[in-house]
This record gives sequence, C-alpha cells and structure tokens, in this order.
Amino acid sequence: MQYNLLGKTGMNVSRIGFGGIPIQHVGEDEVKKIVSKCIEAGINFFDTARGYTVSEELLGKAFQGKRDKVYIATKTMARDRDGMMSEVEISLKNLQIDYIDLYQFHNVGSLDEYDKIMGKGGAYEALEKFQEEGVVRHIGITSHKLPIMEKALETECFATIQFPFSVVERQAEEIFKIAHEKNIGTIAMKPMAGGALRDGRKALKFILESPYLSIAIPGMDSLDQVSENAEAADGIALTEDERSEIVKVAKELGNTFCRRCGYCMPCPQGVDIPIMFLMEGYYSRYDLKDWAVTRYNNFKVKADACKKCGICETRCPYELPIRDMLEKVTEVFK
Repeated sequence: MQYNLLGKTGMNVSRIGFGGIPIQHVGEDEVKKIVSKCIEAGINFFDTARGYTVSEELLGKAFQGKRDKVYIATKTMARDRDGMMSEVEISLKNLQIDYIDLYQFHNVGSLDEYDKIMGKGGAYEALEKFQEEGVVRHIGITSHKLPIMEKALETECFATIQFPFSVVERQAEEIFKIAHEKNIGTIAMKPMAGGALRDGRKALKFILESPYLSIAIPGMDSLDQVSENAEAADGIALTEDERSEIVKVAKELGNTFCRRCGYCMPCPQGVDIPIMFLMEGYYSRYDLKDWAVTRYNNFKVKADACKKCGICETRCPYELPIRDMLEKVTEVFK
C-alpha cells in the first residue's frame, strides 16, 4: 500500500480509502470483518456520512479497539449553525469516538447553498467552534458541481475537497491540480463510476496515476472488494494494453449513466432507480442477459411503474434524464 499526506491535514493516508455507502446493506459482523481486512491491507482512511443511514453506526462498532489505526471522515447535509451543532454530536455518538479527523459539507449542490453554509449563522461557524475545541480536526467540502469547488478553492477555509473522478469523468483533473498547488487534499469519489466500471483494479490504477490525487475512496461491501481495491495501490503501473482496455470501456459508457449514488431516491412509485439501471447495464454492457432478465423479473416494482413525475431528476446531482433512461430499461426488458 502506498501512502501520502492529505494536503495540509498532516494525515498520512493510504492512497486507497474506504467509501462507506455500500455497507448500509451489510450485517454488523460482516462490516467488522471488512474493516479488519481493510486495516490488514493497509487502508487507514474511512469515509462515511450522516446521510448513509446506518453506515456511521456500523463503522463505529467496527472501529472499537482500532481507533489508533484509522482516520475517520464523515459529512452532513446540515447548512446552518444549529443543524451542524447537532449533527456533529450525532456523528460522535454513532462512531463512538471523541473526535473526528475530517468533517465535510456533503454534496453542496448550488452557490446559494454554499453561501448559506459560509454566511453568518451558517454551518461553517459550528465546525469552526468544534475545530477550536479539538472535536473536529479538519474541515472539508464535497460536491458534484465544479463551480462549487472553484469557489471553495478561492478561500483558505477547507483542508480537503471531494469530487467525482474516474476514467469516465475527468473534469476533476484541473480542479485537483489547483487544490494540490494550494496544499489542499484531494479525494476522488465515484472512482469506479458508481460501479459502472467492473474492473476495479484497472479503474483505480488509472486515476492513481494523477500526481494531484491524494486518495480514492471506492465503496466496498465485501472482503473480495477490499483485496482487489487495495491491490490497485501497489505502485505497479498499468500496462499499455490495460490502459487501452479501461479507456475503451469508458468511451463505451459515455456520460449518461447512473453512478448509483442513490440521491434520486425514494421514488414515490417504489421503483429502485439505481438497481433498474444496474440490471440494464448487466444486460447491455456485460453480456449477462439471461441472468439480468431473471433478476429483473423478480422485482415486484419495475421500471415501467414510473409515472414520470420527475422528482428523481430534481435530486440527481448529475442531472440525468432519469425518466427517459427508465423508458429504455423498460424497452430492454420487454
């Protein structure tokens, strides 16, 4: 495992970290095994969020007796001072710790949101207070929108930025370069395009070639994923054939695809939107047609239940045409 400093935080982090979204659906005992496996593999940075339902709580139990071996990052959607004060207290309780290494503003979606966070009575005031008390060591920000990152980097307020970065989505390259020059840590979320890239080793190695990327945090929910992802940070470069293969897959995906972040949910009709797109991907891209059809047919609520209300599209950070995409799923599985 390779390590480097996460910007000005002073934290010497593994170049592959742990993304805490998928473990929401994993049992407590298995999460403990996964965390132990991560530590054995050299992974020492764990990212979760208040919005990931039980992720904080599961990790909190798994961290018992291991606090000195891990850096813990979490995040919140709170935008005002009072909301942030209570969120930090909940995170501390869930994670069963007395300080948080990195607390981040989660998925800041507009400049108005950003201004609310940073203005008088905003959430940043609360984090500054917790930072003075030593409860929060460092403050970061995450977003899916470049203008937010650009504005954040105009200040000296953040120790880290977190932004989507993969072989498919490379718009982070310039913003990460600017951050690197300012000694601000750079964290790549969605490094495997939300699971759309199946070869995790190649996908991670590709982005780890960037000299401006501090750490990538793929989501993991199995021991096998931990082993595969950790191997990507062994310092061995991709061969030219491997690089060509992963770039070809990225071109075939294009930009209109689901990253499985789940922000579009819940659907009023009960459609599991990310799963619908996952099934279509198995059918269309991975030549698992029979398996995908069988699995799709077992869902009680399918893509054709969509009533085109459009609520999901207002929530999607990638502004995907979800209604049209669900129509395509319906056509594929007719």
